[in-house]
Amino acid sequence: MQDESVLMRQLRRFGFESKAWAMRRFHCPVNPDALVLEVGSGGNPYPRANVLLDAYETTRERHWAPLSADRPTVLGFVENLPFRDQVFDFVIAAHVLEHSTQPEQFLSELQRVARAGYIEVPDAFLERVNPYRDHRLEITCRDNTLLIWKKPSWRPEKDIVELYEDRVKSVMTRSLVPRHPFEFHVRYYWENKIAYRVINPEVDAAWAPPESAPHGGVAGGVRAQVRDFLRWGLSQRRRNASIVLDPLLRCPTCLGESLTRSSELIVCAQCNTVYPVRRGIPVMNEGAAA
Repeated sequence: MQDESVLMRQLRRFGFESKAWAMRRFHCPVNPDALVLEVGSGGNPYPRANVLLDAYETTRERHWAPLSADRPTVLGFVENLPFRDQVFDFVIAAHVLEHSTQPEQFLSELQRVARAGYIEVPDAFLERVNPYRDHRLEITCRDNTLLIWKKPSWRPEKDIVELYEDRVKSVMTRSLVPRHPFEFHVRYYWENKIAYRVINPEVDAAWAPPESAPHGGVAGGVRAQVRDFLRWGLSQRRRNASIVLDPLLRCPTCLGESLTRSSELIVCAQCNTVYPVRRGIPVMNEGAAA
Protein backbone atom coordinates (compact mmCIF):
# COMPACT_ATOMS: atom_id res chain seq x y z
CA MET A 1 0.00 0.00 0.00
CA GLN A 2 1.45 3.36 -1.06
CA ASP A 3 2.11 5.38 2.10
CA GLU A 4 3.00 8.64 0.33
CA SER A 5 1.70 10.40 -2.75
CA VAL A 6 4.04 11.44 -5.57
CA LEU A 7 3.72 15.05 -4.43
CA MET A 8 4.65 14.12 -0.86
CA ARG A 9 7.74 12.24 -2.02
CA GLN A 10 8.87 15.13 -4.20
CA LEU A 11 8.39 17.67 -1.43
CA ARG A 12 10.40 15.52 0.97
CA ARG A 13 13.08 14.97 -1.63
CA PHE A 14 13.67 18.71 -1.85
CA GLY A 15 13.55 19.25 1.89
CA PHE A 16 10.00 20.57 2.27
CA GLU A 17 9.10 18.21 5.11
CA SER A 18 6.42 20.39 6.68
CA LYS A 19 4.67 20.89 3.33
CA ALA A 20 4.74 17.15 2.66
CA TRP A 21 3.30 16.57 6.13
CA ALA A 22 0.39 18.87 5.38
CA MET A 23 -0.27 16.98 2.14
CA ARG A 24 -0.64 13.64 3.94
CA ARG A 25 -4.25 14.49 4.79
CA PHE A 26 -5.08 14.43 1.09
CA HIS A 27 -3.48 11.03 0.51
CA CYS A 28 -5.73 8.01 0.85
CA PRO A 29 -4.60 4.97 -1.19
CA VAL A 30 -8.04 3.67 -2.18
CA ASN A 31 -10.15 3.47 -5.31
CA PRO A 32 -12.69 6.23 -5.96
CA ASP A 33 -15.57 3.86 -5.19
CA ALA A 34 -14.14 2.70 -1.83
CA LEU A 35 -16.27 3.46 1.22
CA VAL A 36 -14.07 5.18 3.81
CA LEU A 37 -14.78 5.64 7.52
CA GLU A 38 -12.93 8.07 9.76
CA VAL A 39 -13.05 7.52 13.53
CA GLY A 40 -12.28 10.36 15.90
CA SER A 41 -12.90 12.76 13.03
CA GLY A 42 -13.36 15.82 15.26
CA GLY A 43 -13.49 19.27 13.73
CA ASN A 44 -11.26 18.66 10.71
CA PRO A 45 -12.02 15.32 9.03
CA TYR A 46 -9.97 13.89 6.20
CA PRO A 47 -11.41 14.92 2.82
CA ARG A 48 -11.61 11.35 1.51
CA ALA A 49 -13.68 10.03 4.41
CA ASN A 50 -17.29 9.26 3.46
CA VAL A 51 -18.63 8.48 6.93
CA LEU A 52 -17.51 10.09 10.19
CA LEU A 53 -17.58 8.83 13.77
CA ASP A 54 -16.69 10.64 16.96
CA ALA A 55 -17.51 10.03 20.60
CA TYR A 56 -18.64 13.56 21.41
CA GLU A 57 -20.03 16.67 19.77
CA THR A 58 -17.54 18.70 21.79
CA THR A 59 -14.84 17.64 24.23
CA ARG A 60 -11.80 18.97 26.03
CA GLU A 61 -9.68 16.36 24.27
CA ARG A 62 -9.95 18.35 21.05
CA HIS A 63 -9.84 21.71 22.85
CA TRP A 64 -13.63 22.17 22.70
CA ALA A 65 -13.60 22.53 18.92
CA PRO A 66 -17.06 21.74 17.51
CA LEU A 67 -17.66 18.51 15.65
CA SER A 68 -17.65 18.79 11.87
CA ALA A 69 -20.63 16.90 10.45
CA ASP A 70 -20.48 17.88 6.79
CA ARG A 71 -21.17 14.29 5.67
CA PRO A 72 -22.89 11.23 7.22
CA THR A 73 -21.89 11.27 10.90
CA VAL A 74 -22.46 8.96 13.86
CA LEU A 75 -21.66 9.41 17.54
CA GLY A 76 -20.18 6.30 19.12
CA PHE A 77 -17.13 4.74 20.73
CA VAL A 78 -14.37 3.15 18.67
CA GLU A 79 -14.05 0.35 21.22
CA ASN A 80 -17.65 -0.64 20.37
CA LEU A 81 -18.30 0.62 16.87
CA PRO A 82 -21.98 0.83 15.88
CA PHE A 83 -21.30 -0.59 12.41
CA ARG A 84 -21.73 -4.01 10.84
CA ASP A 85 -18.81 -6.29 10.00
CA GLN A 86 -16.63 -5.37 7.00
CA VAL A 87 -18.91 -2.64 5.66
CA PHE A 88 -16.01 -0.26 4.98
CA ASP A 89 -13.12 -0.62 2.58
CA PHE A 90 -10.83 1.65 4.58
CA VAL A 91 -10.79 3.27 8.03
CA ILE A 92 -8.78 6.31 9.10
CA ALA A 93 -7.81 6.70 12.78
CA ALA A 94 -5.62 9.79 13.04
CA HIS A 95 -4.60 10.99 16.49
CA VAL A 96 -7.24 8.98 18.32
CA LEU A 97 -5.71 5.60 19.29
CA GLU A 98 -3.50 7.29 21.91
CA HIS A 99 -6.66 8.44 23.73
CA SER A 100 -7.97 4.90 24.24
CA THR A 101 -7.73 3.01 27.53
CA GLN A 102 -8.45 -0.25 25.67
CA PRO A 103 -6.06 -0.46 22.70
CA GLU A 104 -6.73 -4.15 22.08
CA GLN A 105 -10.47 -3.56 21.71
CA PHE A 106 -9.89 -0.38 19.70
CA LEU A 107 -7.73 -2.16 17.13
CA SER A 108 -9.99 -5.21 17.06
CA GLU A 109 -12.96 -3.03 16.13
CA LEU A 110 -11.08 -1.30 13.31
CA GLN A 111 -10.29 -4.70 11.82
CA ARG A 112 -13.87 -5.87 12.27
CA VAL A 113 -15.53 -3.06 10.32
CA ALA A 114 -12.90 -2.44 7.61
CA ARG A 115 -10.56 -4.35 5.35
CA ALA A 116 -7.68 -1.88 5.52
CA GLY A 117 -6.79 1.41 7.12
CA TYR A 118 -4.44 4.10 8.35
CA ILE A 119 -3.37 4.91 11.91
CA GLU A 120 -1.48 8.05 12.88
CA VAL A 121 -0.22 8.88 16.38
CA PRO A 122 2.59 10.83 18.06
CA ASP A 123 5.65 8.62 18.40
CA ALA A 124 6.34 7.17 21.85
CA PHE A 125 9.49 9.27 22.25
CA LEU A 126 7.61 12.52 21.71
CA GLU A 127 4.82 11.39 24.03
CA ARG A 128 7.32 10.40 26.72
CA VAL A 129 9.10 13.76 26.90
CA ASN A 130 6.19 15.97 25.83
CA PRO A 131 3.10 14.17 27.20
CA TYR A 132 -0.48 15.24 26.67
CA ARG A 133 -2.82 15.08 29.63
CA ASP A 134 -5.48 13.15 27.70
CA HIS A 135 -3.18 10.62 26.02
CA ARG A 136 -3.33 7.17 27.63
CA LEU A 137 -0.82 5.38 25.40
CA GLU A 138 2.71 5.65 24.06
CA ILE A 139 3.05 4.08 20.62
CA THR A 140 5.88 3.44 18.20
CA CYS A 141 6.39 1.19 15.19
CA ARG A 142 9.15 -1.36 14.66
CA ASP A 143 9.29 -3.93 11.87
CA ASN A 144 5.80 -2.86 10.77
CA THR A 145 4.41 -3.73 14.21
CA LEU A 146 2.82 -1.22 16.56
CA LEU A 147 4.37 -1.34 20.02
CA ILE A 148 2.03 0.07 22.65
CA TRP A 149 2.73 1.07 26.24
CA LYS A 150 -0.15 1.95 28.55
CA LYS A 151 0.63 5.05 30.58
CA PRO A 152 0.12 4.63 34.36
CA SER A 153 -0.42 8.39 34.60
CA TRP A 154 -0.47 11.30 32.20
CA ARG A 155 3.17 12.16 32.95
CA PRO A 156 4.89 8.90 34.01
CA GLU A 157 8.46 10.23 33.71
CA LYS A 158 8.02 13.46 35.67
CA ASP A 159 11.75 14.16 36.18
CA ILE A 160 12.56 13.71 32.49
CA VAL A 161 9.61 15.88 31.46
CA GLU A 162 10.66 18.66 33.82
CA LEU A 163 14.21 18.61 32.45
CA TYR A 164 12.85 18.65 28.91
CA GLU A 165 10.48 21.52 29.61
CA ASP A 166 13.20 23.53 31.32
CA ARG A 167 15.84 23.08 28.62
CA VAL A 168 14.60 22.08 25.18
CA LYS A 169 10.80 22.15 24.87
CA SER A 170 10.70 25.47 23.02
CA VAL A 171 13.29 24.26 20.51
CA MET A 172 11.49 20.94 20.00
CA THR A 173 7.96 22.26 19.61
CA ARG A 174 8.75 25.44 17.69
CA SER A 175 11.53 24.23 15.43
CA LEU A 176 12.53 20.57 15.42
CA VAL A 177 9.12 18.87 15.36
CA PRO A 178 7.54 21.27 12.81
CA ARG A 179 10.54 20.86 10.50
CA HIS A 180 10.73 17.07 10.86
CA PRO A 181 7.18 15.88 11.62
CA PHE A 182 7.60 12.45 10.03
CA GLU A 183 10.31 11.53 12.54
CA PHE A 184 8.10 12.38 15.51
CA HIS A 185 4.94 10.59 14.42
CA VAL A 186 3.88 7.07 13.54
CA ARG A 187 2.11 6.59 10.20
CA TYR A 188 0.89 3.02 9.92
CA TYR A 189 -0.98 1.54 6.96
CA TRP A 190 -2.49 -1.91 7.34
CA GLU A 191 -4.39 -4.39 5.22
CA ASN A 192 -6.39 -7.37 6.52
CA LYS A 193 -4.59 -7.35 9.88
CA ILE A 194 -3.04 -4.86 12.31
CA ALA A 195 0.23 -6.15 13.74
CA TYR A 196 0.60 -4.85 17.28
CA ARG A 197 1.79 -5.74 20.77
CA VAL A 198 0.80 -4.19 24.08
CA ILE A 199 3.98 -4.24 26.15
CA ASN A 200 2.37 -3.77 29.57
CA PRO A 201 -1.25 -5.00 29.40
CA GLU A 202 -1.46 -5.17 33.19
CA VAL A 203 -1.34 -1.35 33.52
CA ASP A 204 -4.64 0.46 34.07
CA ALA A 205 -4.71 3.51 31.81
CA ALA A 206 -8.17 4.65 32.93
CA TRP A 207 -6.84 7.34 35.27
CA ALA A 208 -8.49 10.72 35.68
CA PRO A 209 -6.64 13.40 33.70
CA PRO A 210 -5.67 16.66 35.42
CA GLU A 211 -7.98 19.60 35.00
CA SER A 212 -7.19 22.23 32.42
CA ALA A 213 -8.64 25.58 31.50
CA PRO A 214 -11.10 25.66 28.58
CA HIS A 215 -9.46 26.29 25.23
CA GLY A 216 -10.84 28.60 22.62
CA GLY A 217 -11.04 25.86 20.02
CA VAL A 218 -9.48 25.64 16.60
CA ALA A 219 -8.06 28.90 15.39
CA GLY A 220 -9.84 30.67 12.56
CA GLY A 221 -8.44 33.07 10.02
CA VAL A 222 -7.25 32.64 6.47
CA ARG A 223 -5.41 29.38 7.15
CA ALA A 224 -8.53 27.72 8.54
CA GLN A 225 -10.61 29.03 5.63
CA VAL A 226 -8.15 27.58 3.12
CA ARG A 227 -8.16 24.26 5.00
CA ASP A 228 -11.96 24.11 5.00
CA PHE A 229 -12.13 25.04 1.31
CA LEU A 230 -9.67 22.30 0.35
CA ARG A 231 -11.56 19.76 2.43
CA TRP A 232 -14.81 20.81 0.76
CA GLY A 233 -13.32 20.76 -2.73
CA LEU A 234 -11.57 17.40 -2.41
CA SER A 235 -14.34 15.48 -0.66
CA GLN A 236 -16.84 13.27 -2.48
CA ARG A 237 -19.67 15.70 -1.79
CA ARG A 238 -22.30 14.29 -4.14
CA ARG A 239 -21.64 10.73 -3.15
CA ASN A 240 -21.57 11.54 0.56
CA ALA A 241 -24.95 13.27 0.29
CA SER A 242 -26.46 10.06 -1.10
CA ILE A 243 -25.07 7.67 1.54
CA VAL A 244 -27.72 6.03 3.72
CA LEU A 245 -26.38 5.09 7.14
CA ASP A 246 -29.07 2.59 8.13
CA PRO A 247 -27.66 -0.44 6.21
CA LEU A 248 -24.26 0.18 7.83
CA LEU A 249 -25.39 0.38 11.45
CA ARG A 250 -25.76 -2.25 14.14
CA CYS A 251 -26.81 -2.05 17.78
CA PRO A 252 -23.74 -1.61 20.03
CA THR A 253 -25.70 -3.04 22.97
CA CYS A 254 -26.73 -6.46 21.61
CA LEU A 255 -24.93 -6.33 18.23
CA GLY A 256 -28.24 -6.82 16.45
CA GLU A 257 -28.67 -5.50 12.92
CA SER A 258 -32.44 -5.00 12.90
CA LEU A 259 -32.84 -1.29 13.59
CA THR A 260 -35.85 0.93 13.02
CA ARG A 261 -35.24 4.62 12.50
CA SER A 262 -37.43 7.68 12.75
CA SER A 263 -36.46 11.34 12.61
CA GLU A 264 -35.69 11.39 16.34
CA LEU A 265 -34.97 7.79 17.37
CA ILE A 266 -33.31 4.53 16.38
CA VAL A 267 -34.77 1.44 18.03
CA CYS A 268 -33.17 -2.00 18.10
CA ALA A 269 -35.82 -4.66 17.40
CA GLN A 270 -33.70 -7.31 19.11
CA CYS A 271 -33.03 -5.72 22.53
CA ASN A 272 -35.38 -2.70 22.40
CA THR A 273 -32.56 -0.25 23.12
CA VAL A 274 -33.44 3.27 21.98
CA TYR A 275 -30.83 5.65 20.59
CA PRO A 276 -31.53 9.35 20.02
CA VAL A 277 -31.02 11.11 16.71
CA ARG A 278 -29.92 14.71 17.18
CA ARG A 279 -29.76 17.08 14.22
CA GLY A 280 -29.76 14.05 11.94
CA ILE A 281 -26.83 12.39 13.77
CA PRO A 282 -27.44 8.95 15.31
CA VAL A 283 -26.17 9.01 18.90
CA MET A 284 -25.19 5.37 19.29
CA ASN A 285 -23.34 5.80 22.59
CA GLU A 286 -26.41 6.95 24.54
CA GLY A 287 -28.70 3.95 24.36
CA ALA A 288 -31.52 3.45 26.85
CA ALA A 289 -34.03 0.65 27.41
CA ALA A 290 -37.38 1.24 25.74
